[in-house]
Amino acid sequence: MDLIQILANTNWCSGGDIASVQTLVSTIILIIQIAIPVLLIVFGMLDLGKAVVASKEDEIKKGQQLFIKRLISAALVFLVVFVVKILLNIIAPADKATIWNCACKFINGPEGNCGEKASKQ
Repeated sequence: MDLIQILANTNWCSGGDIASVQTLVSTIILIIQIAIPVLLIVFGMLDLGKAVVASKEDEIKKGQQLFIKRLISAALVFLVVFVVKILLNIIAPADKATIWNCACKFINGPEGNCGEKASKQ
């Protein structure tokens, strides 16, 4: 048996205590998804502002390149979390508790849409 099968056969993901851990992890992921891109953009703006104040063409070009790299990094951080959420919502089967549903709950929170709500309606 591999680790995924072992985790799928246990019922460790549906206890009452695990809901608070799932909430904490999903909150941390949400903070990362929002704060990291904002910080990258702010630091990029500061770097570009310093380059413009220096009034040297080489520094302005370096500042622009750094700003563009930080914008791309910010977009990637935001989109990676978004794509993982979408994939887990697609992969997590609605008819049974699997490791994918458990991972989905850690990312979306214990009340998140992880395939189970569709079967309860």
